[in-house]
Amino acid sequence: MSFNALNLDPNILRAIADAGYTEPTPIQTQAIPHILAGHDMIGIAQTGTGKTAAFTLPILTKLAAAAGQGRGTRVLVLAPTRELVVQIEENVRAYGKHLSLKMATVFGGVGENSQIKALQSGLDIIVATPGRLMDLMDRRYADFSRLQFLVLDEADRMLDMGFLPSIRTIVRSLPKQRQTLLFSATLSREIEGLTHEFQHSPKLVQIGRRSNPAETVTQWAYEVPRSRKVALLGHLLKEPTMNMVLIFVRMKHSADRLARQLETHGVTCATLHSNRSQNQRLRALRDFKSGVVRVLVATDIAARGIDVDGISHVVNFDFPMHSEDYVHRIGRTGRAHAVGDAISFVTPEDHGELRSLERFIGRGLVRKKAEGFDYTDRPEPRTAGDVGQQRGQHRQQSRGGGGGQGGGGGGRQGGYGGQRRSSNSRPQVSGNREGGNVSGGPRPPARPAGRSWGR
Repeated sequence: MSFNALNLDPNILRAIADAGYTEPTPIQTQAIPHILAGHDMIGIAQTGTGKTAAFTLPILTKLAAAAGQGRGTRVLVLAPTRELVVQIEENVRAYGKHLSLKMATVFGGVGENSQIKALQSGLDIIVATPGRLMDLMDRRYADFSRLQFLVLDEADRMLDMGFLPSIRTIVRSLPKQRQTLLFSATLSREIEGLTHEFQHSPKLVQIGRRSNPAETVTQWAYEVPRSRKVALLGHLLKEPTMNMVLIFVRMKHSADRLARQLETHGVTCATLHSNRSQNQRLRALRDFKSGVVRVLVATDIAARGIDVDGISHVVNFDFPMHSEDYVHRIGRTGRAHAVGDAISFVTPEDHGELRSLERFIGRGLVRKKAEGFDYTDRPEPRTAGDVGQQRGQHRQQSRGGGGGQGGGGGGRQGGYGGQRRSSNSRPQVSGNREGGNVSGGPRPPARPAGRSWGR
């Protein structure tokens, strides 16, 4: 089927052609007719299946058909993270570039004045995170009296992040006569409850299962001592085919530490986690997309905000604690039928999670050994930044400061009670656990390449 067969507006078909797309994806083929027919809809699909276009294209077509009916916000899209909000807005602008529509984004982490000004100027489309939007609605800066379409994108993640009370407050203030579209990676009991609460006789479109990684992704497991993970990563990064690499870690301070270690050895990288400013987050994504940096180090929350084509490898530097996080992580590569590689580092402490994952996805990960690499367990070298952080922790402890495990962690890391853990101990989850949106930013200047990887 071609896009021409989906009854889309000619101006939108022009924009699709400009973007280089020729055939709709399965979620688009099935969802677009339901939305054009005016039905509420539930879309269950993995990330990277084209679901943003699945709701954007028909909504823009219906707005184009109603052109000339005056201003007023007619479309509200809610999404869990600032990065996803920005990416949705970029898609809407690309597909609607031949239409005369006004749109804006609303999210936290930046000043609100420009957002308030945009809301008061009269918008057709708003893409927002629930928290900031609810705050501005409480102060009567947003008018949704003419709203026709509500989209809840990545609804499962919004529930995971605790946005349900905000979503309920927002939806109660919207017109009852509207079309509500909900997209999620899973059809859980909580999502079903949400559909009963917000939708009327919705059509269900389900594409694939979240528990099935894309067949185009090759999955490998490298069994390695914890103390040799950084060295193994450096060894693998010498391979020229690893040209656009997304690395996942569990905690924010781990992302910063790993980035320092990589840059010490000449690997250009950025980080994505919640301790960066919004501008730093967007710059990190932009630099990764454009190839300014080769490696992006991210936390699990960041997985939902990364919409980048061409990622050659996903590396689970820290093995995921939850099997569904694994599927979300590796879904960043092998998108749109492209091939990709997913590499997981498995320490002796991770074998329980590995067995659970293999049951979850219904297959075993192929074990692999890196040629020419010494797997002998040995202490990991520290960078100057690590030493500085530990000194800061000791100074904080001497003042009686505390936090994290064992009363320590008053410094920047704030995690392990000021004690360096042994290579055989699992990190204790503490105040450093990722709890916000994705971020990224400038790293210290890279030192000359050629130094050894902890040998």
